[in-house]
Amino acid sequence: MTVLDIITYTGIFVFALAGAFKARGAKLDIFGGFVVAFVSAYGGGTLRDLLLNSQRLVWFNDNFAFSLVFAGAIITFLVKDRVNNFRRTIFFTDAVGLGLFTAAGIEVAKLNGSNDLYALVMGVITATFGGLIADIFCGLPPMLLRRGELYATVCVIGDYLYYN
Repeated sequence: MTVLDIITYTGIFVFALAGAFKARGAKLDIFGGFVVAFVSAYGGGTLRDLLLNSQRLVWFNDNFAFSLVFAGAIITFLVKDRVNNFRRTIFFTDAVGLGLFTAAGIEVAKLNGSNDLYALVMGVITATFGGLIADIFCGLPPMLLRRGELYATVCVIGDYLYYN
């Protein structure tokens, strides 16, 4: 297992948690929690892989990664009465996932032969688009597009720091 694999798997798990917590906050049932956990964990990486014309989507044929999404969703619904502050929990899991997926997106883009600028853009897309889709599924205004949120800005800064 490579460092990129560890970063990717950890990011998948924490974004699955973040997505499932959003689903819980939106009063979705457990199936809705799985769906939102899935799009939160895989949305950005899937878009990245499509834009890179990758031969394989990030989640296709990876049973371990797929099981991490289900584990994240199940854990979220099992601890439903023990988490008092959904907003803080979502913020924390999103922050961890942003950092991990920004780095993973850059690495995957570079491994696919992307130039530096395109790799930075792929880092932002990988880190942010799953959350954007999850917010829409939960009926929330996407955090990525809200005024006053530094969501994508943090990714760009993280991209720059990671890359340099």
